[in-house]
Amino acid sequence: MFTKIQQIVRSIPRGKVSTYGAVARAAGFPGAARQVVWALRAARGLPWHRVLAAKGRIALPGEHGFEQRLRLQAEGVTFIGARVDLEKHEFKFSRRKPRRAAARRQAN
Repeated sequence: MFTKIQQIVRSIPRGKVSTYGAVARAAGFPGAARQVVWALRAARGLPWHRVLAAKGRIALPGEHGFEQRLRLQAEGVTFIGARVDLEKHEFKFSRRKPRRAAARRQAN
């Protein structure tokens, strides 16, 4: 589970962000936002700062939250008050079509 989550986090490009819940869904684990937090804590070298709480909120307290905001701003991410402007910066993961459906379409 953690490996897949970490792979998804690595796919978020510079200047874009996602939420814990969206990362969990993209990794194939809907409803597992807390596991995304644990996967980020367990890994080194991930762009952890690109993953936010719901509605673009920085959930990390104190210095860690301040560091996250600074890292995001350094990548050109803009904020509306305390939240990231998700309209501008939210990364949309591509939805993979199930192989069966793709195979059926090719047969037709």
